[in-house]
Amino acid sequence: MKSVEISQKILDSLGIENINAMQIAAYQNISEKNSVILSAPTGSGKTLAFLLPIIDKLNSSDKNIQCLILTPSRELAIQIEQVWRKMATGFKLTNCYGGHSTQIEIRSLTESPALLIGTPGRIKDHILRESIELKETKILVLDEFDKSLSMGFEEEMTFIIEHLPKIEKRILVSATSNIKIPEFVGMQNPKVLDFNQTEEKTTDGLVLKTIITRSKDKTEDLIQLLCYLGNESTLIFCNLRETTEQLCARLQNLGLDAAFFHGKMEQIDREKTLVAFRNGTTTFLVSSDLAARGLDIPAVKNVIHFEMPLNLKDFVHRNGRTARMNAQGTAYLLMSQGEERPFYLDIRPQEFKIPENRSLPQASEWKTLYISGGKKNKLSKMDIVGFLSKKGNLEKNDVGLIEIMDYMSFAAVKKIKIAGLMPLIRSEKMKGQKYKIEEARVTNPIE
Repeated sequence: MKSVEISQKILDSLGIENINAMQIAAYQNISEKNSVILSAPTGSGKTLAFLLPIIDKLNSSDKNIQCLILTPSRELAIQIEQVWRKMATGFKLTNCYGGHSTQIEIRSLTESPALLIGTPGRIKDHILRESIELKETKILVLDEFDKSLSMGFEEEMTFIIEHLPKIEKRILVSATSNIKIPEFVGMQNPKVLDFNQTEEKTTDGLVLKTIITRSKDKTEDLIQLLCYLGNESTLIFCNLRETTEQLCARLQNLGLDAAFFHGKMEQIDREKTLVAFRNGTTTFLVSSDLAARGLDIPAVKNVIHFEMPLNLKDFVHRNGRTARMNAQGTAYLLMSQGEERPFYLDIRPQEFKIPENRSLPQASEWKTLYISGGKKNKLSKMDIVGFLSKKGNLEKNDVGLIEIMDYMSFAAVKKIKIAGLMPLIRSEKMKGQKYKIEEARVTNPIE
């Protein structure tokens, strides 16, 4: 009964009334079993599914690191942290990943968190530095485990698990079914929860369409498609990092609100890019498969396969970015004349003819402000809204999505208000402190 009460309090903090069938099954089995493998589609709520039962296993009087969550990417680590913060559990969390200040992490680790999240390379580094002690850790979560293996983290994960002598509960989470589990994980007779068979229930609003392009370049047909789609939030997938940058540059040269996203970008640039896409400053995100899974990108209306992925798994994950949780969405396959149908498609989706004589999409009405303070500075969304309204004379509908991180924040502001806003707030203090506030610049290949 106590667990149910705690869970309901957390659901209230998250602003949701009920958890779904997958989350209920995960809650029950992770609570009772020592080894659980959870497979469920992208967008189905896997993060909450494994965090809820973990809370019940944490002890407020235990001053050790009680749970370790390993994740393959910085973005996924940040996403898990954001969900945990919203849950308002009262338990300390520390997040460790590449591109983040090691010294800040070390200072945070001087008092052991109950929950430690991190990428394999950074967690291994902290073990070697002796800035973390994992001898009493009892819960291990490997999120997007198959992706961690494919990205070459097996050596780091093996090293880390060797330093976890008292693990009692092992949880593997993935969007892919039937993962082969290496011996080093130490799972014995795991309970397998496979919800991928019900993926059509979370994507029954997805429509697949094929566009036969007039040339192998495909760019002109892509532009025509974007003109047809207008200013709907759209993810454009490419196979190579170089292609994302080159294609983004061509779109920007036309005046489109586009940005690129791939794994070789600096962490701060990746964060700014995702923020701008989420808040509507960027309409078109040209990305590698890094954005296909594990990222918090809600309300994507369209997915475009500018280049077809090499396998079915990536194709499914890309499509999973739209039509999430029964919303409507479309995935467009751009294929040139004579291009062979990918081996993983039984049939080619119905051909779609792009209506001609369309004008370029309207520019976004939003710009993103960067603020050099965040949660660690005790800033809240209400602080930022109040500051922008009182000092900057903005109305409520002039401010869009606000995101607050540890040491920085971002706020979407109507573009037409930016010029008049900046002189008003440049010398003003927020909660008695002066912060650097400027327009956030995302990576731009044509500058």
